Amino acid sequence: TETTNAKGQVDITAFLGATDIRVRLMGYQNITTSYQKLKDEQFVLRLEPSNLNMDELVVSASRWREPSNDLPYKVKMITPKEVALDNPQTAADMLGGSGMVFIQKSQQGGGSPMIRGFATNRLLYTVDGVRANSAIFRGGNIQNVISLDPFTIENTEVFFGPGSVIYGSDAIGGVMSFQTLKPQLSLEEKPLITGSALSRYSSANNELTGHFDVNVGWKKWALVSSISYNRFGDLKMGVHGPDEYLRPYYVQRIDSTDVVVENDDPRVQKPSGYTQMNLMQKVRFQPNKNWDIEYGFHYSETSSYPRYDRHVRYRGDGSPRYGEWSYGPQKWMMNNLSVTHHGYNAVYDHMSIRLAHQYFEESRISRDFNSPDREVRLEKVHAYSANIDFEKQIGRKNTLHYGLEYVLNDVNSIGTNENIMTGVSMPGATRYPQSEWASYAAYISDQFDISDQFSINGGVRYNHYTLDARFDTTFYAFPFTTANLSNGS
Repeated sequence: TETTNAKGQVDITAFLGATDIRVRLMGYQNITTSYQKLKDEQFVLRLEPSNLNMDELVVSASRWREPSNDLPYKVKMITPKEVALDNPQTAADMLGGSGMVFIQKSQQGGGSPMIRGFATNRLLYTVDGVRANSAIFRGGNIQNVISLDPFTIENTEVFFGPGSVIYGSDAIGGVMSFQTLKPQLSLEEKPLITGSALSRYSSANNELTGHFDVNVGWKKWALVSSISYNRFGDLKMGVHGPDEYLRPYYVQRIDSTDVVVENDDPRVQKPSGYTQMNLMQKVRFQPNKNWDIEYGFHYSETSSYPRYDRHVRYRGDGSPRYGEWSYGPQKWMMNNLSVTHHGYNAVYDHMSIRLAHQYFEESRISRDFNSPDREVRLEKVHAYSANIDFEKQIGRKNTLHYGLEYVLNDVNSIGTNENIMTGVSMPGATRYPQSEWASYAAYISDQFDISDQFSINGGVRYNHYTLDARFDTTFYAFPFTTANLSNGS
C-alpha cells in the first residue's frame, strides 16, 4: 500500500509488473489497473467523482490512522475545506463553528471547549499526538486552545466519549486531536515547493490578520515554515439585544487616577482587544519507506488581554468594581520529535515514538477601582512527555494497539503584590504550590471484527501518578507544608 502526497503523486516502483493495482480516493470511484497500463498513460491517472464517499481515516481513537466506520465511537472531523469556508479567527472559534463543541468565552481572548457537559481537565487535547493538557488544567474554564494557529492545522478530530484507555483519565469526556501541516516530500528530481498566504480584515473587531506558510520538499527531506499575526481590536456587539449588555462607560487610567469615561459607542466592548503571534517550523526526514522522522517547533504568544466579564461588574453604588483585570501574556512553546517505523515483525506492524517538551506561561493581573495595589499571579509550567505506541494486526480480525507513556510537569507559581503608586513589589500568595507531577502508564486495546458490520473493542490501562507539592504557609495557615501522592489504578 502507498499513499499519495498533497499533489496526488506517489512512487509505485514497488508495484513494478503488477497486473491488479487498486486505486482509492474518498469521493471518487475505485479503479483497478495494471502497472503496464499506467506506464502506457505516462503514469497519469484520472478519477471520476462518486456519489458515495469512502470512510474517513481518523487518528483520535487509537493514535493510528484507521477508518472511522471501524470504531464504535462518534468522531467528528473538521476538514481544511470547512475551515477555509468558515474562516475562524481562533482555534476556539474553529471548534465552535463545527456545531459539535460548545465554546465558553469570558472575554474575546478566550475559548473553553465543552463536550457533553465535560470541560477543561475532563477533556484532552493533543497536538500532533502530544498531550497539551498540563498539571494546572483545573475544573474551571481555561483559554489554552487559542494558542493553536488555525492556519497551520491540517486536520481536526473531535472524539466523543471516554478515550481514557489510550490517553488517560483526563480524556473521560472526549479528545480533541489537532494535526498540523505535515512536510511533504518530492517524488520528482526537482524540489516540491508549495505555500499559501492570507490577509484579512474584520469590521466586527477591527481585526487585522496576516499569515504565510511555505513547504519545500526533496526526495528524503522536507520542511514547513509558518508565521501568523493577529491584531484584534475591541469587539463590537450586534444591534439586537437587551440594553443591559451595552457598555455606556469604561475605566481609563488618567494622571494616576482611575476615571470613568463615557463610551462613544456603547456597543463596543471596551476593553477587549489583544494581539497574537504564532510561529511553526517542522523538518521531516524519510531515509526509506519504513522510517519517518519529524521534528516540530511551535511557539505562540499573546499580549495581555482584558477579562471582559470582570470589567462589567459594578459595586452597589454603580461604580466599577475593578480598575484593571486581565490575563497576562499567554505563551506556549513545544518541541516535538516523532519517529515512526513500519516493521511488520512479530512485535508490531507500526511503531511510533514521540518525545516532547512544552512550556506554558500564563498570569492574572487585577486591581480594584482606584486602589494602588495590583495583584499579579504568574504560572510557569515545563511539561515533558515520552510515548511509544504500537499497532499489530493478528490475522484478519484482530488489531492490537498498545503502548507506554511518561509525563512530567514542573509547576512554578509566583505571586506578586505591587503598589503602582510607589513601584514597590512584595511577595504575594500563589495560586498553586511549587510542585512536580508525574504520570506513568501502560495500555493495551483490541479491536475484533466479527463481520463487516459488527466489531468489538476492549482495553485496559494502568496509570500511576506521583505528586510532590510544597506549600508556602505565609499567606494561608495550612496545617501542612507539603503534599505527596503516589497512587495507581
